[in-house]
Amino acid sequence: MKTLAFIHRNDTLFSVGDFHPVKTIFSHHELGNTVSPFLLLDHLGPGILKPTHLRKGVTEHPHRGFETVTIMFKGELEHRDSTGGGGIIAEGDVQWMTAASGVMHKELFSEAFSKQGGAFEIVQLWVNLPGKDKLKPARYQSLSRASIPTVQLKNEQHEINTVRVIAGEYARQTGPAKTHSPIVLLDIHLKAGQSVVLPAKQGDSTLIFLRTGRLQFSPEDDQLDDQALAVMSSHGEQVEITALRESHFLFMSAAPLNEPINAKGFFVMNTYPEILQAYEDLKAGKFIQPVGSD
Repeated sequence: MKTLAFIHRNDTLFSVGDFHPVKTIFSHHELGNTVSPFLLLDHLGPGILKPTHLRKGVTEHPHRGFETVTIMFKGELEHRDSTGGGGIIAEGDVQWMTAASGVMHKELFSEAFSKQGGAFEIVQLWVNLPGKDKLKPARYQSLSRASIPTVQLKNEQHEINTVRVIAGEYARQTGPAKTHSPIVLLDIHLKAGQSVVLPAKQGDSTLIFLRTGRLQFSPEDDQLDDQALAVMSSHGEQVEITALRESHFLFMSAAPLNEPINAKGFFVMNTYPEILQAYEDLKAGKFIQPVGSD
């Protein structure tokens, strides 16, 4: 079994566009290749959107060289990008957008949700691309709640615990996400006292983000509390997790890319000249055509 390497925590709140509160749970700027191929995870909310006729969110902006994975827990977003991809991301849905050579996109609360208002909670994970794939065509995957397999785990009290398989495999179920390198991404709900063994390979970067609850990996380890990230050792296979309280968490595991990271703003490449080229392409209009207005 993999053991706990360390717990990482960041409690600074900020805004991204109109989204508030936002917390960066981890970033490669702090942890480097320790978390490769994962780059960053932002937790948006939990928050309340007051009813409004304005379309709040993040306006049009570019990306190149990586992927964004948006997991909708509460609320409703509308996404549009310059590949022609887009649509409504409702509760339980996942959007997997591969920026690759370049994409312009915007993410706004949907018109219906804006008028109605209500609770929202969103997680956005950034996943790095191998150097060989950074300039390939962009791709958009809309993963509806219904398309994501859910494995039910019953305990002795006949309570239902769930594992949603977004990417990779668990209990003979395969997630619908198509990835450039093998990735396991699971959305898990465990009742207090329930344990689960999750798949991770020798050498993998394996991370657990606890949205709410309390988890433990072995009696000798520190406990993982709300809004913290567990980084597991790269040695060993599989991870055993026990919920000390009812817990909701994300499990991420993948082989590191072992490539240099050079990032600036919206771009994640391998070298600084590639970053400069991205800005030059954007200024010259060679990057990609902007998204059409509403």
